Amino acid sequence: MKKSVVMCAPFNTRSGYGDHARSIFYSIVDREDIDIKCIDVKWGNTPRNHLRPEVPRHKKLLDRIIKPETIQQQPDVYIDIRIPNEFATPGKFNIGITAGVETDVVSGDFLLGCNKMDLNIVPSTFTAATFHRCKYDQMQDMPDGSKQKTGQLSLQKPMTVLFEGVDTDVYTPMDKYQIKGDFIDEFNELVKEDFVYLHVGQLGKGGYGEDRKNITLMVKCFLQAFSNHPNPPAMVLKTNGANFSVLDQNDTLKRLRKQASKFSSVDSLPNVYLIHGDLTIEEMAMLYNHPKIKTMVSCTHGEGYGRPLAEATCCDLPVIASNWSAQLDFLSDKESLLISGFLKEVPKSALWPPIVVEPSKWFNVQESDVIRKFRLFYKKEKLLTKKAKRLGKKNRREKSLRAMAIEMNKIMDDVLKKIPSQVGLKLPKLQKVGETSEKPKASIKLPKLKKIT
Repeated sequence: MKKSVVMCAPFNTRSGYGDHARSIFYSIVDREDIDIKCIDVKWGNTPRNHLRPEVPRHKKLLDRIIKPETIQQQPDVYIDIRIPNEFATPGKFNIGITAGVETDVVSGDFLLGCNKMDLNIVPSTFTAATFHRCKYDQMQDMPDGSKQKTGQLSLQKPMTVLFEGVDTDVYTPMDKYQIKGDFIDEFNELVKEDFVYLHVGQLGKGGYGEDRKNITLMVKCFLQAFSNHPNPPAMVLKTNGANFSVLDQNDTLKRLRKQASKFSSVDSLPNVYLIHGDLTIEEMAMLYNHPKIKTMVSCTHGEGYGRPLAEATCCDLPVIASNWSAQLDFLSDKESLLISGFLKEVPKSALWPPIVVEPSKWFNVQESDVIRKFRLFYKKEKLLTKKAKRLGKKNRREKSLRAMAIEMNKIMDDVLKKIPSQVGLKLPKLQKVGETSEKPKASIKLPKLKKIT
């Protein structure tokens, strides 16, 4: 008999968690020993329009989305792909999957959430190490106003690492003739330079150097690296703030132009282009493969995994990235340019309880090294592209969706063994009341009693 599995995640959102959730679903949906139902939830303000019925595997997922109130019995396995403080435990066996953290501290709320689950899965060794390292004293208020330690909060439940698999049917090296379409025509019309640095990431809140992906600092360093250059490269930013609205686009442009205003005394600056809006995964793959795009850049303060960076490597695109956090699971200084830096307390503007909490620290790249790496890549692009092809081949083999599916199904095999199987109960036949039996009736022989006079 098939085991029932219920998954809860932001399946239909255009977000990192949405990508992760869909990957997990695709990994296990074709198993013949489980019946999957899905609960689609929101993820902040991100658009909920990713799934398209005309795409076969999207249709497969859409057909399994149900409303929570339609679940009539306890699922055998419940898989929750959200942040840990939102984890629920309605199943006989409950699995929590989360990207977890982007700083050096995980909140107490996250530890409590993970401790509710029977198993937790995170995408990187960085995330797992952070969960295992963080501990909090549990205190109790005493009658005299003092506080007394009553215990310690730490991770108590099992946690395993499973990388976020890249769909290498999409994110893979392409020939020039495959890179075509309306988006590519618009790109070619807009971007005239033949040497372009690319960044993909959300422009979060905060002042200069305070947004989570560190985009404002990255742009400023790029402008400084190639100001007054006789033949400067360009930068393309695939970014947005909260959504894809016109208001958001205008706000994004305003924040980026503020960096250019710092260079009013220079004669010339390199061009920086903004791609604001929705692209399909096929269009993203074409962007990574476009002959004008030479490298992917990220000055991120920290990643729970860094999916866009992984996808770029699988397209053989060289990467320049911060030398800290989860992306080091699939990047190394042998094939990529890693930017040096230091840990620094997260600014107040970037705190986001319970995701980013005090006293968290995150990675601050050294601006001088960012500029140096920009210029170094410009000089040694051919050598670094050759190394990137070696990394791409490795990551397509080891970090693909297929490779992830193998590991996820091993986990499911172990989990399903722990779920009791339903067996039929065989009862003896009982005789109806009033029926006669062929067997002789039992008789009770009483001793003779003597009358007392």
